[in-house]
Amino acid sequence: MMNLYKILFSSTMVLGTLITIASYSWFSMWIGLEINLLSIIPLLKSPKSLYPTEAMMKYFITQVLASTILMFSIIMSMNLEAIFTISTSWSMMILNSALLTKMGAAPFHAWLPEVLEGLNWENCFLMLTWQKIAPMILFSYNLKMTVFISFVIITSTIISGLMGFNQTSMRKIMAYSSINHIAWMIAGMLSMKPIWILYFLVYSVISLNIIVIFKYLNIFSMKQLFMSFNSNKLIKIMFTLNFLSLGGLPPFLGFLPKWLVINSLVQNNFLSLSFILIVFTLITMFFYLRLTFPALSILSNEILPFQNWILNFKIMFINSISLLGLFICTLTFSFL
Repeated sequence: MMNLYKILFSSTMVLGTLITIASYSWFSMWIGLEINLLSIIPLLKSPKSLYPTEAMMKYFITQVLASTILMFSIIMSMNLEAIFTISTSWSMMILNSALLTKMGAAPFHAWLPEVLEGLNWENCFLMLTWQKIAPMILFSYNLKMTVFISFVIITSTIISGLMGFNQTSMRKIMAYSSINHIAWMIAGMLSMKPIWILYFLVYSVISLNIIVIFKYLNIFSMKQLFMSFNSNKLIKIMFTLNFLSLGGLPPFLGFLPKWLVINSLVQNNFLSLSFILIVFTLITMFFYLRLTFPALSILSNEILPFQNWILNFKIMFINSISLLGLFICTLTFSFL
């Protein structure tokens, strides 16, 4: 019975996103967003704890508010477009704000860390990846307001960097990391639309690697993280490399989309925006290193060699794809 309802609502959740992407009118896009929202709500609940129920209510109220604002802006733009030109720009700004609320970008981000804190890792992965597809594609249709979009990008990078400093919960750290990467994706939309799609795919793969390790070791806080890694060195190394990849260090796959975004921003004369993105991404890189360095050196205990090195094949396979991704991309582009 449990699997049947999960299969049903997962299918309608995917269907809602596909309806939004394939629609030709704003009203049908709104219908797709609502189908997606009503489908994911039952998937968030858990009989074992009350925290997912609280997170589900927070998510539902926020998304309903954003959907109401979205519909209001659509109606306003349809009615006032022929009368006032200024009203159309204001309605587009309201519409973009509703979409930014749905995807969790700053300054409309306050719900995202609180919702993720109450969910298990599977639902966190859904929130960080799949639930962002539809609003981001709709947002990519409205890129005329460059000043407003630049403000959102700068705010997202600053808030994600500063708010991630004092977090010990791994789910909140992943939430603020997601806000930072949303800023990079929106910056990719400003100059060349296909770049943000590549960025989103790479971010999803790296997030999947990290969340699979968290679920495998049942980790939710930094203290659990450091205690768990002493029993398995191979997972410790893979976790460290994945977080360095998430930060965008050059030898890893996460560097490729960041380099493409910076290159496109510089070519389109967004020099100050690219500088701000790079500087405040270094702050997020700091709290990534705060997770990886103690696990590797300060809080590391030696164990006997080849002890507890048995590793799940799924973790090994997914991590191999991610960590060898930049090497594979380099070979592919060299021979094309």
